[in-house]
Amino acid sequence: MNEILLFHHGQGLTDGVLAFAETLRSAGHVVHTPDYYDGHVFATLDEGVAYRDEIGIPELANRAVAVAQSLPNELVYAGFSLGTGPAQLLAQTRPGARGALLMSGCLPAAVFETPWPSGVALAVHTTEHDPWVDLDVARGIVGEASGALELYPGAAHLFADPTNADFDAALAARLEASVVAWLEGLARFDERQREAGVPAA
Repeated sequence: MNEILLFHHGQGLTDGVLAFAETLRSAGHVVHTPDYYDGHVFATLDEGVAYRDEIGIPELANRAVAVAQSLPNELVYAGFSLGTGPAQLLAQTRPGARGALLMSGCLPAAVFETPWPSGVALAVHTTEHDPWVDLDVARGIVGEASGALELYPGAAHLFADPTNADFDAALAARLEASVVAWLEGLARFDERQREAGVPAA
């Protein structure tokens, strides 16, 4: 079992993001889904991005950090698109992180002025031609973290959210299966570490 802090994408905390969280809960994980848009949900990504810009990235990051402070340190941080920013920020800078799951987005580790932390697992998921994702950046951070990069065919961005025009049921099912398997592997690894008496990071 993992405890996961899942950050929504630029449209807000949509039914699609909540459904993804339920999938992970059904697999035995604890999942927190903070709403750092104060209840605003947008029909299109363009509308959501405009609202993001109105609030400002620094304020959104502050809201994300505030949410994390009320939770244990030993978390897996996850996010879709816009949500990969706070997920990556916390995975790189908050002690005790178990891993980061970045879907349809990622940033260079240097953005947060620290290298990828040793022992923090990483998985990045994106389509091959997503216009919002720089594959060189994705490959770079995955290489630095000795993590996993899963590429999906096409150029869809929010392909896992049924509320978005880019939704692709087949790709969404593949993402869900891959994420569940990755989380199971991470939980087994943590259990072996505990059995061996290795302290948490």
